[in-house]
Amino acid sequence: MKLAIGSDHAGFELKEYLKQILLSKGYDLTDVGTYDKSSVDYPDFGFKVAHLVSSKLADKGILVCGTGIGMSVVANKVKSVRAALAFDIYTAIQSRKHLDANILVLGGRVTGQGLAEEIVNAWLNTPFESGRHEKRIEKIAQFETEYLK
Repeated sequence: MKLAIGSDHAGFELKEYLKQILLSKGYDLTDVGTYDKSSVDYPDFGFKVAHLVSSKLADKGILVCGTGIGMSVVANKVKSVRAALAFDIYTAIQSRKHLDANILVLGGRVTGQGLAEEIVNAWLNTPFESGRHEKRIEKIAQFETEYLK
C-alpha cells in the first residue's frame, strides 16, 4: 500500500515516530514534510497529502498537526478526500468502516505515540463495510461534482 504522510511543526515528532513504524512494516511511504520543528503553515502540507490521495498517487494519507483540526479542514477541501480526525481506536475504525476515510488525521499535541500507533494500525487494517454506507459516500461525491469546481 502506498501512503503519503505530512505534518506541520506541531505534528513533526509524531509524524517522524509513525513514519519509522510504517517503513519498518514495509509500507511505500511518501513524506511531504515538514522536515524539522521550524514553524510552518499546515495548509502547505495538508494540501500536498490530500492531492496525492485525490489524484490516486497514494492509496491513503496520514496528516498530523497540533490538534488535527486544521489539517482536517484543509484536507477535506480537496475533491474526493474523506479525511477523518481520530482521537481513539473507535473513531479510527468507524471512519474506515462507515466513511471509507482515505486520510487519517491526528493531533500531535493531544495524542501520545503509543495511542497514535494503535490508531494508525486500526485505521490501516479496517476495511470499508460498503452496503448502506456506499450511498452516503455517493451523495458526497455527487455534491462535489455539482458544486465544487
